[in-house]
Amino acid sequence: MANRTSRDVLLRGLWVLGQGIREQPGLFSVGVGGSVVFGLLTIASAYVVGAIVGEVVVPSIESGRVDTGLLGAGAAALLAVSVVKVVGIFGRRLGAGFMQYRLQASYRRRVTRRYLDLPMSWHQRHPTGTLLSNANSDVEATWFPVAPLPFAVGTVVMLVTAIAALFATDWVLALVGLAVFPALFALNVVYSRRMAPRQVRAQQLRAEVSGIAHESFDGALVVKTMGREAQETARFTGRAVELRDALISVGRLRGLFDPLLETLPSLGTLAVLLVGAARLRQGAVSVADLVSVAFLFTVLAFPVRAIGWVLAELPRSVAGWDRVRHVLTATGEMPYGDTELPAAGTPASLVFDRVWFSYRPPVDQSAAPAAADQSVDPTAVTAPGTDGALPPVLRDVSFTVPAGRTVALVGPTGAGKSTIAALAARLVDPTGGRVVLDGVELPRLTAGSLARTVSLVAQVPFAFDDTVRANVTLDRPGLTDEVAWSALRLAEADGFVAALDDGLDTVVGERGTTLSGGQRQRLTLARALAGQPRLLVLDDATSAVDPRVEAAILAALRNSEIATSILIVAYRRATIALADEVVYLDQGRVVDHGTHQQLLARCPGYNDLVTAYEQAEAERERTRSGADGGDGDPGGGPARAAEVIA
Repeated sequence: MANRTSRDVLLRGLWVLGQGIREQPGLFSVGVGGSVVFGLLTIASAYVVGAIVGEVVVPSIESGRVDTGLLGAGAAALLAVSVVKVVGIFGRRLGAGFMQYRLQASYRRRVTRRYLDLPMSWHQRHPTGTLLSNANSDVEATWFPVAPLPFAVGTVVMLVTAIAALFATDWVLALVGLAVFPALFALNVVYSRRMAPRQVRAQQLRAEVSGIAHESFDGALVVKTMGREAQETARFTGRAVELRDALISVGRLRGLFDPLLETLPSLGTLAVLLVGAARLRQGAVSVADLVSVAFLFTVLAFPVRAIGWVLAELPRSVAGWDRVRHVLTATGEMPYGDTELPAAGTPASLVFDRVWFSYRPPVDQSAAPAAADQSVDPTAVTAPGTDGALPPVLRDVSFTVPAGRTVALVGPTGAGKSTIAALAARLVDPTGGRVVLDGVELPRLTAGSLARTVSLVAQVPFAFDDTVRANVTLDRPGLTDEVAWSALRLAEADGFVAALDDGLDTVVGERGTTLSGGQRQRLTLARALAGQPRLLVLDDATSAVDPRVEAAILAALRNSEIATSILIVAYRRATIALADEVVYLDQGRVVDHGTHQQLLARCPGYNDLVTAYEQAEAERERTRSGADGGDGDPGGGPARAAEVIA
């Protein structure tokens, strides 16, 4: 099994390198050409040195007189060989370096593009740290052997030429070379076989360490508030120690084999001198021949190592390729159609028609990526009862958001409200049923038309580490400062932005850390409004702002010049009461729908939920004694209270 594994790694590694050659044939040719020139001139230099020793040095010693002309010719020959070797080295390194970096840049772009093409359901099943590792260290590992590859290919040409030259010089000395070179190859094969599992494990641990670090940093608020610093440090330390030990194992094996790989050519040189001395006494070879062969063995030691470098890095390359390929071959992307909807000017209608939705469980990150690729589509959502799918989140959901109307989604935690919001913005596609926008099913729309028509403001506000202006406009064409201020006014955010030291030019920090929770929510709402969407989806997007501010925002939206329909996930009674219709969900089903007053009268579950939340909100307001309604609370008190009640 070990031999088979080693052979598979070798074959797959060579296939990966072949893929790189097919993508960059020109640069590979430049690198190999330079390497071949270097190799041939290395052999030539050995015979030039031999000729100088045999024709200049030895006669000079015997006669006690130096032939200046011959010495100058020998020096000129060495200089010419050295100059051409330098050209070969330059071509080899230029071709190999450009090829490696172009492949790495190309595959980073491909991985990132694939991330953007894959739906949210796929991303939800893969840790962010692992995805970062795929795009960075895994891509680097995949193409790391490209750097020595042209050198190794040129070395093979050089070895074949060297053996031919040895036979032309003396068949006995050639047999010594034939004994040394296979030993070098055999040692490299053993080295690669022993190195393969160590490199694979180290590459996997790199991703795990990156994933844990990213998770800890991303969850810094939870870590700090829950006093989990020591536990997170211990969790990271455990994986970091494993990675350290894996890399030490790699280094230990390299430290064992490197001296052996260095020693074999030296032993070959010694054997050549011993055998050559005997052949010299027999008159079978000349001094020049012996010096040439001995010098040739000396200079071959370093180029032969290039073959070992490639073989040693193949396991790591294969491990990186498997992880990169897992992303590039992932299926489940959501294709778009070619239907365009009207631009801003009229509100859109939204229809959920008997919609079902189920998530798939997270990917087991300890499993081999190549094996995961062979499984069923990991991003697909499936109908109830399908193997591999979790229980349905939504069950036969039907409702309508009429054009120009406001519909509130109300229900306990886990009822499926956020899933409906994601479906409305087509972050995911339903398992069954249809989501229809202005009479057109969402998959039939172009990506640009959908993005212009629907804007989703999520539960957790996100701000880029950029200016307020950049966060609102996102460099979209036609969004001037006037448009930005208008959107900020609708979101009740113009006041605090005007109070900032640099106004629209204020940099808000990573994830908007310089702003309060309510300010971030209003900033992200302004971002959505700046595009004048025809359907605005608010997924509990004002939970961290004062109820009075929230009511003002919704009232401004209803009275604004932006022609938009609104689908809002709501908890507060005042917010719900502003809606034209309320859809009450529980356990993934539409239990009832109607006006707020109608549901209060005829739906006990709805009445209990809204009343309980209102009581909790009133108690919270009394406790805070008139404080600023949560605008500085990044945790979103009302939403948290609703979860407790639910």
